[in-house]
Amino acid sequence: MANKYHRVLVKLSGEALADHTNNGILEAKRLKEVAMAIKLMVNRGVDVCVVVGAGNIWRGKLADSIGVERTTADHMGMLGTIINALALQSSLENIGVQSRVMTSFEIKEVAEPYIRRRAIRHLEKNRVVIFGGGTGIPYFTTDTTAALRANEMECDAIMMAKNGVDGVYSADPKRNPDAVFFPKLSYKEMLAKDLSVMDNTALSLCMNTDIELRVFNMNKLENFEKILDGEDIGTTIKKEI
Repeated sequence: MANKYHRVLVKLSGEALADHTNNGILEAKRLKEVAMAIKLMVNRGVDVCVVVGAGNIWRGKLADSIGVERTTADHMGMLGTIINALALQSSLENIGVQSRVMTSFEIKEVAEPYIRRRAIRHLEKNRVVIFGGGTGIPYFTTDTTAALRANEMECDAIMMAKNGVDGVYSADPKRNPDAVFFPKLSYKEMLAKDLSVMDNTALSLCMNTDIELRVFNMNKLENFEKILDGEDIGTTIKKEI
């Protein structure tokens, strides 16, 4: 079966990689599951790049509580994303998937600096590219990083893999049983309804492109393959519906 998408960017939260049972920042089982899902896509001939957050390591609330000012706190968060990127790279390589970590600011002892042409070349050679370090600029989230890199890499879709959430709802379904599920939305509707899936800067980077945003439950690994098969899994957000 032909793939719905040729090139995708997988957006992972840091919390999705955490060990919630033992309060650890990373869990081997979760890392392997994510790596296996990525391998499945690579084996189907899909170009895969990844942006990962750092919420399992560092959060703004902690910065406020210990008196770290915003710019420094954001740089600390960017370093946290690199830790997660290196962990995911190791998990991928343990199962035979070639990958490269590229960072938005130089840390050349452990990763390549981000150069757009080089990143595209890695993808063309069937390597997974993991983008660490956010945008390299404070005051921007990893959602914005994902939207920016998806545009630069000419991706067909951003696969926003959520931990235990099936897609986009009108409210948090864990707190509000009456929350309405949205199978399809436009980027303009996302902004108008103020749905907290991506920040507004990230949405604005996507809304005039043909990039589709797919929001789905990553705990069901078969969802990755179903999306490639063209099934309506989770929520699909695009320019027009």
